[in-house]
Amino acid sequence: MESLTTEALLAAVRLWVGIESPTQDRAAVNRMADHAEALLRGAGAVIERYPGREGFGDILLGRVAGHEPGQGLLVLGHLDTVHPIGTLAGPLPFHISGDRAYGPGIYDMKGGNAMAVAALAHLAATGRRPLRDVTVMMIPDEEVGSPTSRAMIEAEALRHAIVLVAEPSGEGGRLTVARHGIARYHLRTTGVPSHAGAYHAKGRSAIREMARQVLAIEAMTDHARNVTLNVGTIVGGTHENMVPLSCEACVYCLVPTPEDARAVREALAALVPHDPGVTLGMRAGLGRPSYRKSAAIQALYDHAASLARELGFEVAGERVAGGGSDGNFTGALGVPTLDGLGVIGDGPHTHEEHLLLSCLVPRTRLWVRRYETLTPALLPG
Repeated sequence: MESLTTEALLAAVRLWVGIESPTQDRAAVNRMADHAEALLRGAGAVIERYPGREGFGDILLGRVAGHEPGQGLLVLGHLDTVHPIGTLAGPLPFHISGDRAYGPGIYDMKGGNAMAVAALAHLAATGRRPLRDVTVMMIPDEEVGSPTSRAMIEAEALRHAIVLVAEPSGEGGRLTVARHGIARYHLRTTGVPSHAGAYHAKGRSAIREMARQVLAIEAMTDHARNVTLNVGTIVGGTHENMVPLSCEACVYCLVPTPEDARAVREALAALVPHDPGVTLGMRAGLGRPSYRKSAAIQALYDHAASLARELGFEVAGERVAGGGSDGNFTGALGVPTLDGLGVIGDGPHTHEEHLLLSCLVPRTRLWVRRYETLTPALLPG
């Protein structure tokens, strides 16, 4: 991509958005991987592609050689979205309204992927290379916690000096310098079934017990400390005229610090059934560790802000993000990680998902300058 114009970048983003790629549809995610692979090859990358596991799509890596020897940059993105096939032809077609471009996954995070890869393509098209080696890693399962990708993400991060995450910016363009942790817990209540009419008194309802537990769990939320517990899904019972034998619920927890994570885990483990005739079990699910801003992350932010200023704009500031990303894994390892480098917009995971057209050129140019100037020598220590 020789020309970094709004029109050219929007056309690039539209190609990403036009390939719907819900996490659970392996073939669809791999079609998205095919597109990303072709773009990376065009930018001069050497490709590594690892077949998907457990029903998920492939993991894609594109490696672009830099000028200087030594550890380079790892760029993280994900190929999957939460939107099912048909969203583009139905409730969320690609369209433009003023400064907004709408489409499934356009904000989270196909717009950011498009910009990060377009910046590498721009360097190649104009006869330039990054200062340090760049590895672009695109994974298939981020929206469900990166279960098949986490180990490879962490291994790649440890081979690199710096991690850059193309997830969308928050709060009008702020860059993410730290993230809270995410924990999931799966609860199951097991009662005593009976006919809900003549033998109702003999039953012990698993759903009723779960309902009481939901109230206790959500009462643990402390907004002042940014600790939240949300019972997002419940499945139970088999028929309306039967006292339900079992019920399952998933609790999604925001835990800003390891201490918060431990306190929530202990509080959930201490829950006991209200009805002695019902048993309560719990198991931990997928999670993401928290990480705090370090001096090295501050240096990455300061470098980005300085480059933006040279390009004629200001970044909106920094933030600690509540939502998880693959940057949680790399930041928790201590690898300097700057996140939220994707598009500005809003409406992730909804039918109002959009990016701002006005962000495409400046933020892609910022990617170009990062590739040209970012080196571990800028980091303290």
